Amino acid sequence: MKKLALFLVLLSSLHATRIGEVANVVGVRDNQIIGYSLVVGLRKTGDGTTSKFTLQSIANMLKAMNIDMNPIDIKSKNVAAVVVTAKFAPFARQGDSFDVTVSSIGDAKSLEGGTLLMTPLKGVDGKIYALAQGPVSIGGKNEKGAGAESHPTAGMVYSGGLVEREIAQDLAHQENVTLSLKTSNFANSLSIQKSINARYKDEIANAIDSRTIMLKRPKDTSMVAFIAEVENLSIDYTQEQKIIINERTGTIIAGVDIEIKPVVITQGEITVKILAQDTISKPNGSVVMDKNLAIGLNENEVYTKNGMTTVANIARSLQKLGASPKAMISIFQAMKSAGAISCELEVI
Repeated sequence: MKKLALFLVLLSSLHATRIGEVANVVGVRDNQIIGYSLVVGLRKTGDGTTSKFTLQSIANMLKAMNIDMNPIDIKSKNVAAVVVTAKFAPFARQGDSFDVTVSSIGDAKSLEGGTLLMTPLKGVDGKIYALAQGPVSIGGKNEKGAGAESHPTAGMVYSGGLVEREIAQDLAHQENVTLSLKTSNFANSLSIQKSINARYKDEIANAIDSRTIMLKRPKDTSMVAFIAEVENLSIDYTQEQKIIINERTGTIIAGVDIEIKPVVITQGEITVKILAQDTISKPNGSVVMDKNLAIGLNENEVYTKNGMTTVANIARSLQKLGASPKAMISIFQAMKSAGAISCELEVI
């Protein structure tokens, strides 16, 4: 029987955290770059003759080296056409190296042992920002000698990318900067505003919505120093409660203090009744979990003080009742639909 993996994470509704952990500086981010090229040196695991674009690419490459070859005459299986992708880090400078990902787009069986030819990497504006080249790694080997990675047609070229064009970004001379919360929340936006203004004793931070805070650089302070100090400031951060369910693995992740209101749910052969009792007693055939919770094993009843219990308690109760992972997930979804759970429930 498939076991349910249950993770109970204590998520306080209010706790201290650093601004840098919950907000980003607008404009300071990675940029995606992409290119097309060939991987050579494969051991007959490259693209076959059905990949016409690979044969044409080989012919074009040879022509650039003053070798005129008709694509129809090329029979090599040691070459594979690939797409090369990478992240261009903020403030990257000419000569900086970075890792690139290489993925086959033809019918190659494996890129193991291959070498990526020089590849121009372009941004969304069509300009070349970097070049990539080098040996392709698809991971280690398992006991059978096969690649440890589940996809031998994709690999990495470590430090194979080289920055050629810098992205202009003059942060040092800016007078203003914008913070963007990773998750929209009006309370957190105001908390950041108050924390920054209290630190500098001036109205330099202005929360303009639930996610955006405009900042004005203080006098006699560099922008870099200002951002570094702001990111290290602590705030009272409001964490929104959430239940996350992975239907594929049967995993439930929830805060231990998420409450469930009185409700009666029937799922298959299991009926769960969350009932209120002023004093938790031990009904016939029940098991007392703690001073605020008892489980009626015969009637599948959960007795709680004042009619309230938590997701953590119900999960343990359902396990005691022998509920399957699929049944438990369905029960929580039904509780959400019935209004017994007020927080967000996300199924992944």
